[in-house]
Amino acid sequence: MAVAPNTIEVDVPTQTLTLKDSQGRILMQTKVSTARNGVGEQAGSEKTPRGAHYIRAKIGAGLPPNSVLISRRPTNEIYSPQLRTAFPNRDWILTRILWLCGLEHGKNRLGKVDTMQRYIYIHGCPDEDPMGVPSSRGCVKMRNRELIELFDRVAPGTRVTIKG
Repeated sequence: MAVAPNTIEVDVPTQTLTLKDSQGRILMQTKVSTARNGVGEQAGSEKTPRGAHYIRAKIGAGLPPNSVLISRRPTNEIYSPQLRTAFPNRDWILTRILWLCGLEHGKNRLGKVDTMQRYIYIHGCPDEDPMGVPSSRGCVKMRNRELIELFDRVAPGTRVTIKG
């Protein structure tokens, strides 16, 4: 009998991400930051999409913590408060990316509600960004050290449920 892989649950009301094993045991739990605009699936809304998803791609393996990524590519910059001052309008995506894809046609997959086409990720952010309060542009932001731990414990195809 095949063993089910780990699963991830993101609880938007509590701003918590939980990694569970195939038996439902908690392997990791941490505060995160979801969208400042709340939950929703529409393209352009800058809201966090709800429902069943999976990890479509893992990006950034082996990059140093605080590596800056733009359009899913490393810029060869390492984040610092000085860099933030120089680029105040950047959406800081750091260290690793877990790119999500929706599983529910018409809710978070295809058309104007497609999570993957909206570039919704679980990703790292500057350490000074608050966790436990909504502040992202739709993604799920995490502390870099915790994201590295999560990244190393999941595979492409891992199920991610976002509860709103």
